[in-house]
Amino acid sequence: MSYKIISKFIKDISFEIPNAQSFVMLEKEIANYSLNFDIKSNPYKDNIIEVNTTLKMVPNQEVKHKILGEITGSSLVSLDKNFKNKDDLEKIVLIKVPQEIYPTLYETLIFLFKQAGIKKIQINKEVSFQKLFDAKKK
Repeated sequence: MSYKIISKFIKDISFEIPNAQSFVMLEKEIANYSLNFDIKSNPYKDNIIEVNTTLKMVPNQEVKHKILGEITGSSLVSLDKNFKNKDDLEKIVLIKVPQEIYPTLYETLIFLFKQAGIKKIQINKEVSFQKLFDAKKK
C-alpha cells in the first residue's frame, strides 16, 4: 500500500450551543453523545484523491438539550502510479487516512469546547478505524 498524504486541512466546522440550558447541561449530558464518522473520497488529479473524514457528535435519545459538533477534515492523498488494487485502496481511504487525520479532528473539537467555556469535557478519544471497517464489511 504505497500512498502519501500530501496535504490535510479542516474543510468545514459546525459547532453550535443553541441556548444557555444546553450549555449548562452539557457537562452532565456529554456522556450521552457518541462519535460517528462519515468517510468519502473523490478523485482529484492523476493518482491523487481527496479523502473527507467527518467526525460528528451524535446524542442519544436521553439528551434533551442538544448541541451540534461536526468537523470535516480533508486529505489529499497521492498514490503510486502503478497502484491498482481496489481492496488496498479501500483500506487506505477507510482506515489509514482517517487514522492519521483523526487526532487533528479530535483536538480541534476539544479546543472548540474549551473556547466555549467548557473545561471538563470527557469524550472518548480512542477510535479503531480498523474495527469500524471490519464491522461495515460484515
